Amino acid sequence: MAQQEHVRVAVIGTGFGGLGAAVRLRREGITDFVVLERADSVGGTWRDNSYPGCACDVPSHLYSFSFAPNPDWPRTFSGQEHIRAYLERVADTFGLRPHIRLNHEVKLMSWDRENLYWVIESADGTTLRADVVISATGPLSDPKMPDIPGLDSFPGKVFHSARWDHDYDLAGKRVAMVGTGASAIQIVPAIQPKTAKLTLFQRTPPWVMPRMDRTISKAERALHRAIPATGTARRGLLWGIRELQVGAFTKHPDQLGLVEKLAKANMARAIKDPALRAKLTPDYRIGCKRILLSSTYYPALAQPNVDVVASGLSEIRGSTVVAADGSEAEVDAIIFGTGFHVTDMPIAERVVGEEGITLAETWKDGMNSLRGATAAGFPNWMTIIGPNTGLGNSSMILMIESQLNYMADYLRQLNVLGGRAALGARPTAVTAWNDKVQERMKRTVWNTGGCTSWYLDAEGRNTTVWPGTTGEFRRQTRSVDLAEYDVIRATGTPGVAAPGAAGGVRGGEAGRLAGSGRVPEQPGRSERETVAAGDTVTEEAAR
Repeated sequence: MAQQEHVRVAVIGTGFGGLGAAVRLRREGITDFVVLERADSVGGTWRDNSYPGCACDVPSHLYSFSFAPNPDWPRTFSGQEHIRAYLERVADTFGLRPHIRLNHEVKLMSWDRENLYWVIESADGTTLRADVVISATGPLSDPKMPDIPGLDSFPGKVFHSARWDHDYDLAGKRVAMVGTGASAIQIVPAIQPKTAKLTLFQRTPPWVMPRMDRTISKAERALHRAIPATGTARRGLLWGIRELQVGAFTKHPDQLGLVEKLAKANMARAIKDPALRAKLTPDYRIGCKRILLSSTYYPALAQPNVDVVASGLSEIRGSTVVAADGSEAEVDAIIFGTGFHVTDMPIAERVVGEEGITLAETWKDGMNSLRGATAAGFPNWMTIIGPNTGLGNSSMILMIESQLNYMADYLRQLNVLGGRAALGARPTAVTAWNDKVQERMKRTVWNTGGCTSWYLDAEGRNTTVWPGTTGEFRRQTRSVDLAEYDVIRATGTPGVAAPGAAGGVRGGEAGRLAGSGRVPEQPGRSERETVAAGDTVTEEAAR
């Protein structure tokens, strides 16, 4: 029987999180790792989302890795094709290709509690063992399609914005656009001139501000290439401005009133029809849902071939789409811009922890983790862009890099502990972290602004956004505090404790009989060690 492959680390996904993790692993001197990607190329959400008009709403120089600056961004807000090309260059520049396995969809990850490793089963039938799993699938990876009566019998074309059908020509077609989120406000102005009729189904109008996009001049790019510090300074300025804005979102939502006035003025410049303007005016505090950036959305809605239906799509009868308010339209194609499975990520159904239950079952009452990275009951498993790490006004790359710092120290701690060891987030630590986050969330605009957004789960709990600055999050994830973890060791001989790094031995079924000090009697079981509060294992201490 062939020996099953075993690696130190398995990374899942090749978006910003996955590629960033791979780069950091190499920089830490770890080369025994693989990156598993379900698609046929790298890029994550910037590969999957290729709809017309697709672009980032974060400035280019802030939406890139600090360790891989790009002096040649062509625009202040880059398009999808430029961001995807950037990620391809990152994969090449840092020598990641030999580690990446494309067309390798993970179907199941199961924790082997006897041997302390993850067993990863892929769709192609292959199986892999990994000491540590870094899940970087991201919250914007699995499109959400609504359950609309009659959709299955619609005779025309149907697709989601994240699965755009480039072979279908929208020219001269009657098109229904369902949704008014970040993707929809880019798609509408891009396809409006081509369509015979565009019907927009809007459940909730967004707040929209102008996008100050422009071409970055050749002189600017030459300067950034010749003097890299100028690009760093530009990035720092963009970061600082956004850090100063955080307080209005998290502590003083009343301060956003001026921003609302600016958004209304932006609408009034393009929308002259009072009835249409009334449809497009939100009834909630700006910032409660993500503030969208576009200078072309409102002008497109004012065109004679566009009809805005201030109601959600409720039914489809043949080629007739019916809104909740009873209005109807005949269409040839339906495009869903209805978002993603953010608070119910499908990957959670494929992760089975030490108690034999899935992460989805563990999170059935709401996602929660320790510092946005680790979950109780899932040793040596870490997620990038985990619960409460999202942002409402800045770049997710900042949060990703903070989590990579945490990942690097996590692996250092395992190396110092030595032997066959794992770190399991303590339930008390997870609860304490999330209680603090949710307490801070109470006064944020996302919870008090009067809207229903994709930030909230089915129970109305905000498990998505970070209620602070990116600088604060970086400080909170700079290093691993072993007092928040149980150190788990495989026992080679019945009744004999494995050597520990610090603290006392905690024994028993699955290592969970807290404080008993009894060593497991069953062979192959695991033990847990406790570490004093605030302790961090270092190379010096280990010696």
